[in-house]
Amino acid sequence: MAELVYRPVIGAALTLFKALDLKIDLKGAENIPATGGAVLVSNHISYMDFIFAGLAARPQKRLVRFMAKDAVFRHKISGPLMRGMKHIPVDRNRGETAYAHALDSLRSGEIIGVFPEATISPSFTLKSFKSGAARMAQEAGVPLIPVALWGTQRLWTKGRPRNFRRSHIPVTIRVGEAVEAPTDQYAGAITRRLRGRVQELLEAAQRSYPVRPKGPEDTWWVPAHLGGTAPEPAKSRGTEAG
Repeated sequence: MAELVYRPVIGAALTLFKALDLKIDLKGAENIPATGGAVLVSNHISYMDFIFAGLAARPQKRLVRFMAKDAVFRHKISGPLMRGMKHIPVDRNRGETAYAHALDSLRSGEIIGVFPEATISPSFTLKSFKSGAARMAQEAGVPLIPVALWGTQRLWTKGRPRNFRRSHIPVTIRVGEAVEAPTDQYAGAITRRLRGRVQELLEAAQRSYPVRPKGPEDTWWVPAHLGGTAPEPAKSRGTEAG
């Protein structure tokens, strides 16, 4: 199938990242299957996470079709690009349509990208995971691939202006070994195991991140439990519906 939009968009993104001199540190890309379907599962801290999570599959020459809320597809700029890249719109009132679309794609050998927290986490910590990714993997008979991103929130996140003028921002991407989703296990148990794996990867990414806040005004992107001033998870719940 010709990719008339996806590959040029990747090229444009890489050109932008080169111009910004982003320091992308990707480890574990060999855990992305070279062929066949899989559900790629990532934490969600930035509006740009789908780009960086998708880059995790690039060394294996795979493209990821992300599930995203349908409002993104209605936007005059992002909409045509999202449709052209064959991402999957999710209407929260008719989620079964997107679910069926994703299942068909998995069974045809595609990688489907999912953010099981559903929305950006303002605290930059993991929220609870919805079980849809595990259920899809079970029904399609494919593995779950855990991914953790760190540093993307410094580029563009909820409640903050885009930061494309500041260069040299490191972005850390960690890909873990597959989490199997056998049909004889409860989807909730698989989801808890998956979340634990993403948490481990996130902590590893945070430990290896080469930059620390430069002063009190630069602590907004660091979680409170790590000494930063990002909202506490309990306090951010009221803003997580967007």
